[in-house]
Amino acid sequence: MTTHPAQDDSTGAGLSHFNDAGGAHMVDVGGKPETRRIAVASGLVRMRPETAAVIREGRAGKGDVLGVAQIAGIMATKRTAEIIPLCHPLPITHVDVSLEVGQDLVAIRAEVATFGKTGVEMEALTAVSAAALTVYDMTKAIDRGMTIESIRLESKSGGRSGAWERTDG
Repeated sequence: MTTHPAQDDSTGAGLSHFNDAGGAHMVDVGGKPETRRIAVASGLVRMRPETAAVIREGRAGKGDVLGVAQIAGIMATKRTAEIIPLCHPLPITHVDVSLEVGQDLVAIRAEVATFGKTGVEMEALTAVSAAALTVYDMTKAIDRGMTIESIRLESKSGGRSGAWERTDG
């Protein structure tokens, strides 16, 4: 058996997304128990204060930035397996995408749930990414210097690995 370099981790267990030949493959989750799984992700779109004011006041030329970004995040959640090659399609049972306008940013949070054999981390991260890209798309005409940053998993629960929560702020 050839070992792919990425299979060698500190636990010695290897990464299950590699087959015996070292090639990528979709993990077989058939033997895993179905449990309620929840993941929360977050991210930021930083912008000029004037751009944040336009969004907050609903004056963007393309319409309701926050409403459209929220729908984009929900839609992206449901299509994650179509854009992330090794991600399993999941029966999503809940999606909540929220956006909050600050002085010079839009903060995005997504919570995704399923009852299944694998987690929804990728779906939550995809929701935040799509919502952030939508904010950018709808306001790029007034602020091309915006940055999308800090997209990250905040917490997850369910499955063999149990609950995990970010502790580094």
